[in-house]
Amino acid sequence: MPISIIAGSTGLVGSNILSYLSDNNHKPIALARSPIKELPSNAQELIIDYDSLLSEVSLPSCDHVFVCLGTTIKIAKSKENFKIVDLDYPLAVAQKALESGSKKLTLISSVGADSKSKNFYLRIKGELEDAILDLGFESINIFRPSFLIGQGGRHRAISEKILMKVAKIFDIFCIGSARKYRSIDAQVLAKKMASTLDADPGVHYLYFDDFVN
Repeated sequence: MPISIIAGSTGLVGSNILSYLSDNNHKPIALARSPIKELPSNAQELIIDYDSLLSEVSLPSCDHVFVCLGTTIKIAKSKENFKIVDLDYPLAVAQKALESGSKKLTLISSVGADSKSKNFYLRIKGELEDAILDLGFESINIFRPSFLIGQGGRHRAISEKILMKVAKIFDIFCIGSARKYRSIDAQVLAKKMASTLDADPGVHYLYFDDFVN
């Protein structure tokens, strides 16, 4: 059975991947800063300091790494801090997993990610994608969702809950080539991401229609 590591295992998507794999008789390793409440019975947790991971910490032997780390500018409070969480930490996890034997990586990025974008958020996401492509994994699966909705992860502010409801209305107008901008439920996305345990070699980009089919 493949050994999977999940970075961002307490977030909206990562927590759902952790639950899905555990419910399907896998034994994922959840990376976390502190003990996870209600850790699934089949899962293990590894408490780490992500700052130390950048230099001195190694990861257990693994076959597949799920990189689901991310924050918001509001939570990070500065672009510099945002870059650390959304670029430096994920890249460090990928590098350490590769060193520990991982051959497959699955990353949650963003629709519109582009290292040359004038939009700071999309540029950071694009820079991370580019850096990971250079590492040499046999199979790389890059998920590019739009707005995420659903249950899991941190407590959501009222404003975020309202946005989730508004997103469903916005989805009605996302037709044709704009379908990739539709919101996606975290559980649906997580299930599709978990399926990449059996992904073929190469680089695969996945958008909304890939998540729901």
